[in-house]
Amino acid sequence: MTDADTPVLTFWSDIGCPWATLALHTLHEATRRLSAPVLIDHRAFPLELINREPTPKTIVDVEVSAIAARCPEVGWRRWSAPEWTYPSTMLPAMEAVQAAKSPQAGGLAAAQQLDAALRHAFYRESLPISVHSVILDVAGTCDRVDAGALAAELARGAGREEVYAQLRVALSPQIQGSPHLFAPDGFAVHNPGARTRWTDAPERGGFPLFEEYSPDWAEELVRRLHGRR
Repeated sequence: MTDADTPVLTFWSDIGCPWATLALHTLHEATRRLSAPVLIDHRAFPLELINREPTPKTIVDVEVSAIAARCPEVGWRRWSAPEWTYPSTMLPAMEAVQAAKSPQAGGLAAAQQLDAALRHAFYRESLPISVHSVILDVAGTCDRVDAGALAAELARGAGREEVYAQLRVALSPQIQGSPHLFAPDGFAVHNPGARTRWTDAPERGGFPLFEEYSPDWAEELVRRLHGRR
């Protein structure tokens, strides 16, 4: 199957959102098991622009712990690098994913691969993916990304305009949060498979309760997209 024949899903998220990264892990595992590829058109839901502040590390840390404890197969680790290297912004990483969609840098499949590699670098390797050189190092590990072309795209500001255009859509009622997935057959779901709640507001010291997770949604969706039962 060529990229042109592969079903495309639209996925709104912030790279720094653990729930989105869990959904992507589940989706990628389903496509691997079924040998049924899916292209993901990543759209930015930039939490720091919506909330007008960096996403607090304290919130991300407890969400990562809650998810990794229930779903250890994701392979995430606590942030192990010096705290001063922790990304204060995810915008450069999200801009790079958008820039990778250019034909010169590799196109949609390259952007999908780069997004997955950046998440791996952040959630597993504690790399500061807000840093330009780190983003390009990660891109260099992606065989579908032309890292040199991506560097040139980023040098001319590619990706930023796209993120801000997507922000305007992300603020509309049809996008409920990060993650929100849309399929071409009309299927749409926010934070698929997960049932969660907070014990109290995060700013008051609450904790996320990850009460239930079913990965079945991903296999059902992939089968449907490929015309399988």
